[in-house]
This record gives sequence, C-alpha cells and structure tokens, in this order.
Amino acid sequence: MRRLAFALGLAWLVLGQAGSGAAQDILLPGLEPASEATAAGAAAEPDRLYLLQSPRATMETFLVAMRDLWSDPEAWDRAVLVLDLRREDPAVGRERARQLYGILNRVAEVDLSALPDADASAGKARFRYFPDPVRDSSLLRRIGTPVGEIALVRGTDGAWRFSPATVVDLSALFRQLEAEPLVAGREVLTVGDWLEARLPASMVRNTFLTIKYWAWLAIFLVILAGLAVDLLARLLVRVASARLVRRLDTKEDPEQLHQTLRPIGLTAATLVWMLPIGILDLEPVVEVVLGGALSLFLVLMGTLSAWRIIDLLASLLMTKAERTDTRVDDILVPLVSRALKLFILTMGIVYGADALDLPIAPLLASLTVAGVGFSFAAKDTVENFFGSVAVVLDRPFDIGDWVVIEGTEGIVEAVGFRSTRIRTFYNSQITIPNSNLVRASVDNYGRRQYRRWNTTLGLQYDTSPEKLVAFTEGVRELIRTHPYTRKDYYQVWCNEFGPSSLDVLLYMFFEVPDWNTELRERERFFLDILRLAERIGVSFAFPTQTVHLHSGDAAAAPGPAAAPGASTERDAARRGVEAAHALVREQPWRRERPGPVVFATGPTGGLELDAAGNPIEKTTETEEEEVPS
Repeated sequence: MRRLAFALGLAWLVLGQAGSGAAQDILLPGLEPASEATAAGAAAEPDRLYLLQSPRATMETFLVAMRDLWSDPEAWDRAVLVLDLRREDPAVGRERARQLYGILNRVAEVDLSALPDADASAGKARFRYFPDPVRDSSLLRRIGTPVGEIALVRGTDGAWRFSPATVVDLSALFRQLEAEPLVAGREVLTVGDWLEARLPASMVRNTFLTIKYWAWLAIFLVILAGLAVDLLARLLVRVASARLVRRLDTKEDPEQLHQTLRPIGLTAATLVWMLPIGILDLEPVVEVVLGGALSLFLVLMGTLSAWRIIDLLASLLMTKAERTDTRVDDILVPLVSRALKLFILTMGIVYGADALDLPIAPLLASLTVAGVGFSFAAKDTVENFFGSVAVVLDRPFDIGDWVVIEGTEGIVEAVGFRSTRIRTFYNSQITIPNSNLVRASVDNYGRRQYRRWNTTLGLQYDTSPEKLVAFTEGVRELIRTHPYTRKDYYQVWCNEFGPSSLDVLLYMFFEVPDWNTELRERERFFLDILRLAERIGVSFAFPTQTVHLHSGDAAAAPGPAAAPGASTERDAARRGVEAAHALVREQPWRRERPGPVVFATGPTGGLELDAAGNPIEKTTETEEEEVPS
C-alpha cells in the first residue's frame, strides 16, 4: 500500500515531456520529403526566419512537422511556430495545429509548387489559401459558405504565418468540415489519436482536471506496469548479484544489497512511466512542468542507482582482493570506484541540468575561461593526483605494509586521489599528501623477505670450553630445525670476553609474513635456547663482580686444565646437536608448520592450542531444557 500510494503521488510525473510513440514515416500526398537543408535547419533552429520566409516555406514547414509527430519530439514546436497566436492562448497551439491539419487534408492535396515562394511573395503582405473558388468549387457546393478562411500574413519580422483571424476561426471551420472525407494526409497523427478512435466517446470528450477520462485510466495502468517492472528489476538484480557472489566466492551484505535495489527499481519504474509521453493530450504548460519533474526524477534515481551499484561491486571486489596474494588490487579497487563515482556524479549534474532546461554550454564555456585560474589554485590537487598514479604504477608499498616515510612509521591503511593514510603503532592516523611520495624515500618493512635478530647470549665465566662448544652448536641446530628460520645464513659464535660473561653472538633471520608471527617464532626459539642451556649444563651470566682474596699460598692455586684431545670439540658439538634434537623431537611444529598468528576474539575455551600455538576458541552451547507438557 505504501508503494502504491507513492506511485499514485507520481501520477502527475508519468505524463512526461512532449514526444511521440513508435516512429512511422508516412509521406503526405502532394508533399515531397523536405530538403536536407530545410530539415536540418528545422531540427536545429526552428525559430530561424528562413523556415517562414514565404507562404510556400511556411506551409512546407507545417506539413513536415505534422508528418514527423511520430518520430521527432520537437515536431510539435515547429507545427505551432507557423501559427500567429496573438489572439489565442498559446496553450491551445497544438489543438489549433491539429485542426488546421485536418482542414487542409479535407480541402485538397497541398501543391507546394502552386504557393508563392520568396520571390513571388516579395512586396505582398497576405496570401489566402482557402477558399479557392476554382479548386474548392465542389467542396463549397456541399458545405455552403465557409465560416472562416485560411490565410497567411507577413509579420513585422518578415516571417509568414497563418493569420490571427485564421487561428481564431479554426475550431468553427474544422467542425464545418469534420464530416468531409480525407483527400490527403492521415487522420491519426499520434498514438493518442489512434487510441481515441477506438475508445468510447464519453472517455474521449469528458475531462477531469483538464485530463480526459481515458488518460486517467492510462495513468493508472502505467502506474501498475511501473510497479511490476520495479519488482522485476529488483528480482533480476538480486539474481545477478547472487551469481556474481558465487563467482567471486565472497559474501554479500544484505543491507547494502537492499539499499542498492531500491533506486534501481525506481529507475526502471520511471522509464515505464515515461512511455506514454506524447500520448496524453495535456495542456502544454502542464506537460512541460510534469515532464521536467519526471526527467529530473529519472536522472536522480539513475545517478543514485549507479552510485549504489559501484559501492556494491567495490565491496564484493574488496572482499575478493583481501584473499589474494597481491595487494595491488587493494589499492586499485578503491581508486577505480572513486573515479567511477566522480564520473557518475558529473554525468548526473549534466543530465540534471538538461532535464531542468538549464543552459549547460555557457556554464562549460565559463569554466573554460576560468580554467587557467583554477589550474593554479588546484596545483597541489593535480600534483597529489599524479602522485597517486605514481603510487599505483611504481608500487612503493601496498595496503597493509609497514612503512617509514619521512619519519612517519605505521601501517598503510588507504591510498586515495589526494593523500595516503597511515595508521601509526599508537593508533593515530597520519595523512601524507601523495605529491610528497614522489620525492620521499619510503622504507618498506613489509617488503622484507627476512627479519633479522641480532643479540648476545652471555654465559658465565666458569663454563668449560666443551660445554661452550656444545651450546653454540646446539643453537645452530635449533636454527637449522625451526620452521621459520633462514637456513642458509646465520652466525653463532663465542666472540667476546665481556665484563662479566662469555659473550656468544647470535645473528640470524626469521622468514615470516608479519610482525606477529615474528614475535611468536622468536619466543619459541628463545624458550628452546633456555631448555638447551639447561640440558647442556651452562648458565647465563648477569652483571656481577667477584672479589678474589690472594692468601699468598701457591699450593692452593688450581692446576692447569687438561689439554683438549683431537675429538674433544667434535664430541662437544655432537652433544649439543643431540641435546637440540631431544628438545625439538616432540614439538608439534615438527609435524605441521604453524600458520600465521590468529588473535582470539573472546575468552579461551579450555587450554587447548593449535599447531601454531594459538589458543582454540570454544563457544559454550546451552541446551534448551524441555518443558514438560
């Protein structure tokens, strides 16, 4: 009911601007097709005086216009142009043109060669076409004395038009000749004439609010047809959207789809409501006003439909792009969608101005004149735009990369036409103009293949050389074994005598997709180092100072350590490798490589962890209790 009430409220809009139905080119007897120059001039500038420069030219202009009512929306304007309506209401111009055409077709075939041309009419001010005592003698015997005449007069502007007296007498003269048979032309001028010839006289002659009864019935039927097309269009778009979602393997937002379907359905309905344009014979002023309103409504709904469709497609494509390995599409989809929206908005303004009959050409010309000043004012905007193009083409970073740009560090969040937005690690958002990116150096941590870890492991000074070798070789074996470590380059050596420790250099790389996974794998490796040290029997040092009191007793001093054998260090290294193997043998990542870090969004269900060490979320399902009957 609400939709029906809305459609009834738009009943006035379905009347549209002046136009016609299906084209049907029917040549009038006695009238040759208008010359190319005349037709082009009439279509382009109907108020040019050369269309009315003689009685012959005026008659030809009128007959060609009446012939083209089926195919040319501007034909009515040219037909009314030949009438001098100084004594009549301009609103009745079409009705008077229709009556004049009916009279001419009942008098005789129009022989244009018999009418005065510009040379023959020079110096004359009036030409009477009807009645002609010789040509119309038989007609005059049947109807008697005509109640009016058809005459053309020259105006002050030099144009020939049907005289004001002729226009006033057209109604009475048409009623006098209405019963006479047609000798030229056709009776049916428009689709409305065809319908009226087949409808009861009561529906054709009676009116309500200046609209004929049959026109009200047509309005009601067109409204119902528009509502049906509205539902059909929404159904088709919904089916097309479902197919696209299946093809892209994404999920659609029901609310966004509903907002997209609404303007699409109204656009389709408006196109149906515009079909009877030119069929309903309304007052020209009413027809122009309501036609303009309907055209403007169509432009608004069409623009909104295109806008919503772009949003829907961009949302589906972004969902698809997030699952792809490349991140170029993460930048291209928003940029292309914004460009299409800008184009749709521009076209909507242009067509909206055309629907309101606003002169768009002078506005564009003025913008051209002001273009130089605007280009200077928009210099930064143009630079930012080309900066965004450079970002897309050169790809210094992608959406989600960790970058440092001119001291700004964070994650790239969005790339627009004017600027790039970066989310810092303290959760603020920094906007960098794209023009700066052309000259700035971009340090892209997101493009790192390996992530370095450079640290020092300090062991106590009482660690024996054999244990030291076993420990360093065990750490190397952990590097060779762990799933996310770089295997072709690493350094683990005891290389410094520190103030309070034997310093072991640990220089290695992690091959991980993001920082979260790096931290998790670093912790896993760190814990295995602690376990390895415990198995081998070494202790980590901390800053201490030991004071040794010398008693002077040489016998109490320890003796020299035994010299290492040929296999001492090899045996120590083997013990370190065996200790490392014992540590990692039962680790779950030995069977399956851990995936990226996944953050739990709720309380952890139990203490179960997956292969990557992430807590497994469990949702507690409550069983419904049965209610005893």
